[in-house]
Amino acid sequence: MGKTILITGGARSGKSGIAETKTLGLGPRAIYIATAEAHDSEMSDRIATHQARRGDEWVTHAEPLDVVGALKATDGQGPRLLDCLTLWLSNLMFAGRDWQMAGRDLVTALPLQSDPVVIVTNEVGGGIVPENKLAREFRDAAGLLNQWVAAEADEVWLAVAGLPLKVK
Repeated sequence: MGKTILITGGARSGKSGIAETKTLGLGPRAIYIATAEAHDSEMSDRIATHQARRGDEWVTHAEPLDVVGALKATDGQGPRLLDCLTLWLSNLMFAGRDWQMAGRDLVTALPLQSDPVVIVTNEVGGGIVPENKLAREFRDAAGLLNQWVAAEADEVWLAVAGLPLKVK
């Protein structure tokens, strides 16, 4: 069965770059499962920056909601990078989907993968308590989802100032 690697960190911690390097270290060609959606020009620019950093060894599979389906569809084609878990969570919440069921489905699907899966997520619990209900619900959901995936993962890395620190 494939290996699962979770890489977490704060905003601009270098986690995506670390994840890309780790994923390419697992095979000569990789699949990038992108959960981001460009709802404004700033997000379009962020997506373009990520795409420009990746070379020809990547095949992009955009999937904002059905990441389990994307993992199943791409299994057997090489290592996959799922970037990012917290954007996927926000997509699910804004779409009114049951994020807990989707998260449990992901955790169930990970050990069934034949190819490795590297997952990027944001560590959101280190700051102040958000002032509004939606932000608190998101922070709590992200913390739980990260814990569920970390428990299933073979390795967990924390990105700090562009450097990887092995947690598990």
